[in-house]
Amino acid sequence: MRVATFNLHAGVDGWGRPTRALEVVKELDADVIVLPELWRADEGHDFFTDLSMTLRVAGSFAPLAHGERVTTGVGGRGWQPRLAHFVGERGLFFDEHRSLTKSQLASRELIEHVETGTWGLALLTRFEIEDVQTISLGRLPREKVQRAFVVARLRNQNRSFFVVAIHGAHISHGSHLQYRRINDYVATLEPGVPVILAGDFNAWRPLLRLYLPGWRSLAKGRTWPTPHPHSQIDHVLGRGPWHRVASFTRDGGSDHLALVADVELR
Repeated sequence: MRVATFNLHAGVDGWGRPTRALEVVKELDADVIVLPELWRADEGHDFFTDLSMTLRVAGSFAPLAHGERVTTGVGGRGWQPRLAHFVGERGLFFDEHRSLTKSQLASRELIEHVETGTWGLALLTRFEIEDVQTISLGRLPREKVQRAFVVARLRNQNRSFFVVAIHGAHISHGSHLQYRRINDYVATLEPGVPVILAGDFNAWRPLLRLYLPGWRSLAKGRTWPTPHPHSQIDHVLGRGPWHRVASFTRDGGSDHLALVADVELR
């Protein structure tokens, strides 16, 4: 089976210029795919419906923030403004829980056309869904969005397994608290049933060995930042008799590369 994770950044770059993220999701041909930062417009483009219908898949969406998405942005050669990590970008605006920075407010005033919608985490699959639920992680004090993880029990022919989809907060914001809760929850799942944990962890593998002991990496590849990735912060991890056949990354215009793992359940 093919398992993938791809942070979509709502289909735009840090200036609000459209990317090929959705097209690349379709080209990956994954049996299970985790999609952090999927966008569902209030009136307009609904990524979840588009992918569900086009790929003939089903799944679940966890809404994590309401905001604004720019789709007609202009900017420099870089993927986002140079100081975006400090003052905020110009492609997505979230002020539901925290106010925009002065720089973002100034940029937002110059933009005439934006669409409102919901930003969140999606899990989509071709396999039979036996059960699926979303577990809230709340909001860390420094975060401008909520966090949650999606747990699905899937069946491929005569084998059942769990997939846990996540989009972790940054380490500096306290993500270790979230990973502790996720690990505690996984420990309550039915013993002996294999588990895959996938998504954007915003953390390197050596740290995850401390935060999430007992998990094995099923995919390797530098995923961040585009266009010159130097770190793997997106992961596909497994517990149980998983065997990695192959793995690779793919550029889709987001600030993360898509990470793909071809695995067997032995």
